[in-house]
Order: sequence, then C-alpha cells, then structure tokens
Amino acid sequence: MNANKRVFQFIFFSLLLYLVFSYINIAYRKKWEPFDRINLISDVIVKPRENDALHQNRYTSGSKKVKQNNDEKKNDSLTMHSNASIDEAFMTASDSSKEKVIVSAEALPLNLNQSDIISFNIDSESVALSRFIKKLIALKNGKKTKVRIAYLGDSMIEGDLLSQTLRSLLQQAYGGSGVGFVPIASQVAQFRRTAIASSSANWRDFNFKNTKKQDLFISGHVFFSSGNDWVKIKDNTSKDTSIVLGKYLLHGPATDSASVVVNKKTMMLERTSLFNRTLVAHNKDKSIVVSSADRKLPLFGLSFESDQGVIVDNFSFRGISGLELGKINADLLKEINEQNPYDLIIFQYGVNVLYKPDDTNFTWYKRAAIPVVKKMKACFSKADVLIVGTGDRAFRYPEGYQSAVGIEALIKEQAALAKQTDCAFFSLYAAMGGKNSMVNWATQNPSLANKDYVHPNALGAKLLAKHLFEAINKQVKKSENTNLNGTD
Repeated sequence: MNANKRVFQFIFFSLLLYLVFSYINIAYRKKWEPFDRINLISDVIVKPRENDALHQNRYTSGSKKVKQNNDEKKNDSLTMHSNASIDEAFMTASDSSKEKVIVSAEALPLNLNQSDIISFNIDSESVALSRFIKKLIALKNGKKTKVRIAYLGDSMIEGDLLSQTLRSLLQQAYGGSGVGFVPIASQVAQFRRTAIASSSANWRDFNFKNTKKQDLFISGHVFFSSGNDWVKIKDNTSKDTSIVLGKYLLHGPATDSASVVVNKKTMMLERTSLFNRTLVAHNKDKSIVVSSADRKLPLFGLSFESDQGVIVDNFSFRGISGLELGKINADLLKEINEQNPYDLIIFQYGVNVLYKPDDTNFTWYKRAAIPVVKKMKACFSKADVLIVGTGDRAFRYPEGYQSAVGIEALIKEQAALAKQTDCAFFSLYAAMGGKNSMVNWATQNPSLANKDYVHPNALGAKLLAKHLFEAINKQVKKSENTNLNGTD
C-alpha cells in the first residue's frame, strides 16, 4: 500500500506542477524555453493572439510591402516586397551604379520565384552551388566523370518521391543511369517504384530511433543478419536492357572470414574501414540477390550506378528533423567522402519541426541545426550544400484549414541557417505557391497533395522536382553565360 501511495502522490503532484506552469504560461505570458511546450489546458482556455489582426488578414489577396527607411536605404540596392521574386528584387538595384547585390536572409521574400536558388553570401551575379554546377557543365561537355548527389529528407521524400523525378531529369540532361542507393530493408519498399525490393523478415535494423551505439550510415540505418538473411533488389529506373550498371555493396568493417553470397556465388569481403564500397557485379542485369549469414557484418545497402553521369541517392527517414544527422560518426562520414564522394548534399527538413499549429518560434531549431550542417560540410569538404526550406503545411483553425501561422517564421530561420553555414537555399514553400498552397493542392482536381495537409502526393512531388531541376539549370546557364562573357 505504501508503495502505491507514493506512486499516487508522485503522479498527483507532478500533474499539479504541470497545471501551474500551464496557467503561468497562459495568464502571465512568462517564457522559459524548457517550458515553452507545456500547456495542459490549451483545449479549455481561449488565448488571445498577440497578432490577431495580422492573423485575420494573413490570407487576403495582394502582397504586403516590407517597410524600409528610405533615408537609410538610399544607397542600398534592394527595395523588397514580401511576395516579390528574387529576380525582381535584383532588378530594383540602381541601374546607374550597376552594383552587385548581396541578398539578406532577414529580408528574404517568402514567395520567391518558383525556381530560385539563393546564396546569401555571394552577389547576385555569381553562381550558386558553383563547384557542383561546374561538374555538371563538365559532364555536359563530354567529360567522363560521376556527379553524385545525396538527397536527405524526411517522409516528404520517402519512396523516392521528388528525388526520382530530379534524378530522371538530371540524367536525361547530363547523362547517367541507375537508381543509386537502396537500403537493405525499408518500411516503404512496396511503395517505391524506382527500385523493386524485397527482403527476409529477420534483418536487425539499428537506426536513429532505437540506438546510440552503432555506426549508422547517412540513411540513419545499419543492418545485421540474424543468421541467414537476404535482400533482392531490381533497378526499375529504365527499361533499356543495354545499360551496364555497377552494383556496389555498401558495408562496414569486415572480419577476416566475412563473406556474402551474391546471386548464389560466395564473395569474400576483406575491407576493414568504417565504410566500404565493394563492387559485387558489373553487367546489364537489373536485379541482384545478396544474402548474409554473418551476424557481425554491418550492411548499409546497395548502389546501382553507371560508370559516369549523375547519380542521385535518396536518404529518407520518416519523422525526423534533420538534427539526428549529428549522431553519425564523423570518421565514418569522412570514410564515405573518400570512397563515395558527394558533389551536392541536399537537406530537406522542417515538416516535423512545425508539428503544433500555434508554434511561431523556431530559433531553437536553427541553433541546433548549425553544428549539424557544419559537421556535414567539414566531413564532405568538396560538396556544395543546398538547404531546402519546408513546403507549406496546413492546420485546422477556427476559420478552417489554413497555412500554419508559424510557417513563414520557420522558413526565415531555415534561410538564416543557410546564410550562417554558407549554404545555398531553395524554398519549397515558394515552389508550391506560397500561403495556403497546401490547402489548394489537397482540394483541387486532380489533387497534388494528400488530405493530411502535410504531404504532396506523387503528382505534387513531381512538380516540385521540376522546379528544383529548373533552378539548377538556371545556375548552369548563368555559369555558361559568365564564362562566355569572360567574367568571373
């Protein structure tokens, strides 16, 4: 009885304490970050919004001008509107002085042109993602090389959504074949169409959600056999049977006796680095079967790729914010960079950061994300990095489904993150159409998004990928024109 009484008292006083903090937060507007999310009585207390007038007019038509002090801005080159495109912002620069403009993350127009990539720390005439763009141009001009892209994201890209269209468009324009990375096992394997995969049920999957001890791959997973496990994968990106693809097994350190069976043939694995890329087949076959009985051999997945051209690897992990990437062993990342170097790393996160309808403060996310992005940049020192701002997300308010009240605040923090880490920035929110685009996408016919008002569907993802592809091509054309004119 005494033990039960102590449990009851603990629960009672804990609940009482939470209620007190909830009341203080609402009644006195007290702010202390550890208790920002405590609000047990939000459903029974009607809170007046500090910016009710702004909230009521958020969705009216027309653009709102950003107020500026004309005296202070007389010699500046930008006069920006919140719905103006970045190209329009550049056009307001003084024609007589022809000064180069450096874009401000703080003054970022939220409805950019749907195919704009911005680099905040270079002027408007310079090329964003310049190293990556130069390699694309080299491919275009006939150089036999690989250009590799890591597309990292949450459920918005799972099943290869968005990245599959980007891959297809880039390979059509610049060459290359193959689906790239495919994990050993996936909860969306039946949903994905670019790779037809099946596997045994007993693989041990260590990942961002269930371990802190294992050396996880960029995908957030590492797999171990339970004693006799297999995976069968078919590259489904092309029907051309004449294409030769290399099939690479991506794995961790192998012991002296480590082996796998590839298409019924035993293959010894002798590499002992934290990351290893072993060629297990190089032919016209679309499918491969790999089995392992080694309980200690860490396996990440397989990669299907041509000998040259663009390779796009999809690394989706449902329900994360991107901060989890900070858990990956830096030495493992450096090994990946040595054997499997990336030219462009894309970060697309945010929908799992904005998970409460009234959240408007995301400075905490930017602070936490800065060291993660810097770590990735340090480990992949030759890669350009593109931060993709979150797409629109809608919640049900008293007025009905509308864009989240904090969506623009989050995008500004993501833009500031890009600026402070010297990365380029692309806005999915702008690509979707800005405010209330998610509601429009979900309700139009044919629809472009699911009725959860969070996820674009296959048609919507395809459209977004086209905008991103067009944005990359803009930078290619800018670089080509710059070289043609003989300017830096």
